Amino acid sequence: MKLQMLRVIMIAAGLCVSEAAFAQELTAEQRNACMGDYQKFCKGTTPGGGRIIACLSKSSDKLTPACQKVLAAAEKK
Repeated sequence: MKLQMLRVIMIAAGLCVSEAAFAQELTAEQRNACMGDYQKFCKGTTPGGGRIIACLSKSSDKLTPACQKVLAAAEKK
């Protein structure tokens, strides 16, 4: 029981850290535009090194229009 609870806590902490790191790489507007898509398609992606942008690119046809704009701008950089 304690081991299961520890696993849940570790997973929750990992998700919080990855979302915080994702948020730091983007402006507030960009983060808001893509957060739902990030959580849906790239939740397990470790931030940094362009990994989130690469992950979102793989699902670009499924992204919201607002996130598609953010992705297009990020890919130009």
